[in-house]
Amino acid sequence: MAMKEVSSLLSWLKKPASESKTVTGPNDLIPSIDLEKQIGEQIYNALQGSVVEEVLRKTKISSQDAYWRSTMEGHSLKVQEELLPEFYALCQEVKQKLKFDEKVDFYITGDSTVNAFSLAAEDEGAPHIVNVNSALFDLMSQDELRFVIGHELGHLINKDSALSRLIHFVFPPETRVPVSLQYKIRLHEQLAELVADRYGYIAAEDLGVCVTAFFKMASGLDLAKINVSIDALIADNSRRLEYFLNDKGVSRASHPVNPIRVQALNLFANAKTQQELHDGMDQLISILLKVGDNELDEHVARFAAAAGLLVANTDSAINQDEIDRIIETLASMKIFPGEFLDEIAKGDVIKTFNESVESILSINPGMREELLNYMINIVLSDKIISKAEIDMLYQFGSSVGLSDMEVATAIAVAIQSNYIPSLESIC
Repeated sequence: MAMKEVSSLLSWLKKPASESKTVTGPNDLIPSIDLEKQIGEQIYNALQGSVVEEVLRKTKISSQDAYWRSTMEGHSLKVQEELLPEFYALCQEVKQKLKFDEKVDFYITGDSTVNAFSLAAEDEGAPHIVNVNSALFDLMSQDELRFVIGHELGHLINKDSALSRLIHFVFPPETRVPVSLQYKIRLHEQLAELVADRYGYIAAEDLGVCVTAFFKMASGLDLAKINVSIDALIADNSRRLEYFLNDKGVSRASHPVNPIRVQALNLFANAKTQQELHDGMDQLISILLKVGDNELDEHVARFAAAAGLLVANTDSAINQDEIDRIIETLASMKIFPGEFLDEIAKGDVIKTFNESVESILSINPGMREELLNYMINIVLSDKIISKAEIDMLYQFGSSVGLSDMEVATAIAVAIQSNYIPSLESIC
């Protein structure tokens, strides 16, 4: 297969289109983010979600729902009208405002952690769970609690709680999630938080309330008692957001950093046009797309793509095994490795290769052997070792100051460690 046909081998790992949303007024806001939905669908399909969920329904293997319901019923206070009429009314008001008519059991747990969470019911028609830790009642105003409840109901409405359960079933805590999925799962979690924040905003109907709720959860402080103004919080958020926009910060947790969350809600609340919201969100999402946090990481990614394509195309035929090996390598550096490889393939691959090698070795000359070993692994990936590929390895070694003996030794070690003949060649 020729290099120009590489794009036909790249499927679900490509980046989906950016979000679109029509903004017509506070009552017509659409909380969804297209990128979050599309990545969620990709993950769901990759994990064979419809098949696995059907199996779980019939086997009753998962007991998460029973565990959490027993925990909540046994150790937490269930929010009922006769016990907590004011908070019960607040929860029902938020449900109604968000037009969510599925059953939800609300609980309060005695916990000093400033946190809340939601759990989607496993069985259709069973009540979902929303829990609020008691520490929130010491910090939050009634309006801020509306934001918190709206946020947690947003997870249920958006169905990302159900996707999370599927992920945790297929990949239990003791197992490792494939690299090709790790960053996509993290990105989906972060985007899902931004969607849930939008539901929280709709519930509270006040951007200032949302901002103070964020900072209270981040600091554990009652801001009124220490006389911090909303203007000061917004100004501080803008300063900290610049740090991330200037390529210095990486958001690696399951929740986006607060500067991103605050600005995302600010855009959602104040954007006058779809394009304005789109452009602002693209800028924020670009922070979430970052994996590496230094200049070398980008050069290495470009080398992995270009070198992989050149080596794989040496025999004028790029096959799926070679593409899989390249993407597997890129998956540890790019959230959308397929799209990145496709972009490199459409450009001047030789120029990209030469520039990336020069840049990498100018920063870290000790990486010569590592670059060579990567190219050798691509040679071995299709289980065919051609003379043209070996000649290319010697040529590369010579260009970076490695002797023929050093190159031959590296090839020999790789063959002894990793090479398995194809079944086709021995049948």
